[in-house]
Amino acid sequence: MSGHDPSGSAGERLAVSGRGRPASAPAGGSRARLRTIVSDGLALDWRRCNRARIARDARFDGCFFTGVLTTRIYCRPVCPVKPAKSRNVVFFPTAAAAERAGFRPCLRCRPETAPGTPAWHGAGATVSRALRLIDRGFLDDGKTVEDLANTLGMTARHLRRLFLSHAGASPVAVATTRRVQRAKSLVQETAMPMAAVAFAAGFSSIRRFNAAFRGVYRRPPTAIRRSRSGRDPSHLR
Repeated sequence: MSGHDPSGSAGERLAVSGRGRPASAPAGGSRARLRTIVSDGLALDWRRCNRARIARDARFDGCFFTGVLTTRIYCRPVCPVKPAKSRNVVFFPTAAAAERAGFRPCLRCRPETAPGTPAWHGAGATVSRALRLIDRGFLDDGKTVEDLANTLGMTARHLRRLFLSHAGASPVAVATTRRVQRAKSLVQETAMPMAAVAFAAGFSSIRRFNAAFRGVYRRPPTAIRRSRSGRDPSHLR
């Protein structure tokens, strides 16, 4: 993944942003959990993100993701679906952060195809480097977060803290999201057997692949492949 920041200073404040909770927002524990993740202290530039997603500005593609509170789906800024009302959206710096908050990927704009990694500065540059290593499969071959932290010259505890601050999710959660994203592309774009998809995407077992895929897409990988041979998967959004 290559870093990019079309807005200049926007990349310096990447975390999670939300406002204007609608009456239909999740209640009880789910709402409290979302508020814990979506905090004013760790905020994207909400107005800039909102303008970009309404305009479908391709310069911001990969820099953030939009979570729609009414559907619990997250999208890329360039999603072709009619934009949700501004009061019903929150923004996340990574797909893993959106999934941590309980959102699932949109099957129309396919977040797994979003380009690049947000470009951060200062401490966030370490996270950008870690994200690139994760994207290359650093944690897929038996290596641990401790190994990743050692490569970056810091403690695992500090690395986890940086990830939660800048990426909105732990290194393990980010790595799992990337594996599922790679698997989704292989399922939808190739005829590879599911077992081959699992291992090619970086999973250590078919069981873990199926569980992670269901956890993200709320359906088994075979359902995505069946939709490819029939109707366009957009009807499953």
